[in-house]
Amino acid sequence: MENSELLEMVKTRAQAWLTESYDDETRKEVQALLDKDDSTDLIEAFYKDLEFGTGGLRGIMGVGTNRMNIYTVGAATQGLSNYLNKTFADLEQIKVVIGHDCRHNSRKFAEISADIFSANGIKVYLFEDLRPTPEMSYTIRKFGCQSGIILTASHNPKEYNGYKAYWDDGAQMIAPHDKNTIAEVNRIRNAGEIKFEGDKKRIEIIGKEIDEQYIKALTTISLSKEAIARHNDMKVVYTPIHGTGVKLVPDALRAFGFTNVIHVPEQDVVSGDFPTVESPNPEEPAALAMAVQKAKETDAELVLATDPDGDRVGAAVKNNDGEWTLLNGNQTALLFVYYLITRWKESGKIEGKEYIVKTIVTTELVRTIAERNGVEMYDVYTGFKWIAKVMRENEGRKNYIGGGEESFGFLCEDFVRDKDAVSACAILAEMTAWAKDQGLSLYQLLQRIYVEYGFSHEQGISVVKKGKSGAEEIEAMMVNYRKQPLTEIAGSKVAFIYDYATLKGYSCQDKETFTLDMPTTSNVLQYVTEDHTKVSIRPSGTEPKIKFYCEVHGKVDCLEELPEAQSAALEKIEQIKVSLGI
Repeated sequence: MENSELLEMVKTRAQAWLTESYDDETRKEVQALLDKDDSTDLIEAFYKDLEFGTGGLRGIMGVGTNRMNIYTVGAATQGLSNYLNKTFADLEQIKVVIGHDCRHNSRKFAEISADIFSANGIKVYLFEDLRPTPEMSYTIRKFGCQSGIILTASHNPKEYNGYKAYWDDGAQMIAPHDKNTIAEVNRIRNAGEIKFEGDKKRIEIIGKEIDEQYIKALTTISLSKEAIARHNDMKVVYTPIHGTGVKLVPDALRAFGFTNVIHVPEQDVVSGDFPTVESPNPEEPAALAMAVQKAKETDAELVLATDPDGDRVGAAVKNNDGEWTLLNGNQTALLFVYYLITRWKESGKIEGKEYIVKTIVTTELVRTIAERNGVEMYDVYTGFKWIAKVMRENEGRKNYIGGGEESFGFLCEDFVRDKDAVSACAILAEMTAWAKDQGLSLYQLLQRIYVEYGFSHEQGISVVKKGKSGAEEIEAMMVNYRKQPLTEIAGSKVAFIYDYATLKGYSCQDKETFTLDMPTTSNVLQYVTEDHTKVSIRPSGTEPKIKFYCEVHGKVDCLEELPEAQSAALEKIEQIKVSLGI
């Protein structure tokens, strides 16, 4: 589309927001965009509609079809209401749960959504205040609801907000429900079709009683109560990074039996400005800096952090030199899988029908641990909704042990259907106590896993490309990687190429093409080399980034060989960057 055509299209879309269906403040802001000489902001606000991706609806707050505001949220809720009323027309009462995080406008969006659902005859359970995403998922199942939403942009910067939509199993929506909901949203042509006038009789405020039930349920997954009893006063530093975890994580740790939970008071302050960090992302070292400093001051043994909506967990531990080091998402996934499978075996719970789930970009060591212990493993796409899909399909037939992804998300229980940082924090603390029983730190437990199952090092690299032009650049990069596939990465020949956009795999040695067994296509390209290096490339579904996931392997026979393996891995990652041209 030529720039002049794009601008005319955008202006037409913007002028539709100047009608009486929109409030005065919105009309003024849209008119200001139309009046500006520079049309960049106008184009960014109106050139497309927000769409459901791996994390639902997510975008920068502001006016426009491509922004998070009461009308895009309203259209999503009206569309979802229409779809629910069609799908569950035989039910006497359709029910939904609404939760929200600490972000600016989250409460406002949650209350507006409650009004819209109720105006469409749907019963609403609205949390009284901010709550973690996994508790909302739990409540859908607890109350037998047909859907649920949570207003959150997870770990995105403060200018973002988002809208995650869930189905009756407590998991984020996948096809056909996500596509069908979007189709209903797209049928809404103007704000006048959104039923903003709520029916208060259909809105029930919920809170503490659900917190108590949820935490009680979490305590049932504890596998090492005796170890906790022996180390109950172990010092654990926890930070919610200004988000929802402040409501439940300390209570969950205490319910598990830990009596010495140390707070970071400045970060217990609930705020959508996230005043103590540049980014509220527990994947980033800077977000844990204050907690690590508190751990140094108090001589703690474990640092735990959760993102604003309480579904991702970050952890820091002391290395063998007593220095604090952050665990990455692959390392925490390894620890969870190793610990859970080990304790299930020791408790006699392995019956031959157990399974775990990981995403295709998560470390292959998870597969090794599962296979050696006779546990089935499923590989799924990025996005926890795909892990939940496996859980739904196996419900009543197989036993879920755990599932996770490299992006700091893990789920230890089967009565929630999204990643759960509340339970993850409790199990990480429990795991630390269990390791102490064996004379090991959590860091040393990870080292033991490497010696027993093989060494791996993973590194994620993100290249940020913002806005419409950035999206076009990312698309061009993916096209180029497909048109000119790599034949060698970091000195090792490419053995297999997996293109999940076409569901075709290619064996470079046999020159044979085969079909990939996945539920749908996804814009992911993956290379595996002869030395088992794995490189995955995908555009982010929730952020303006193209992501590269690099995984290299090595063999170590003893602890003393780990430093050399680590050094070699870091060198290889640099070579991979050169091969990828990034």
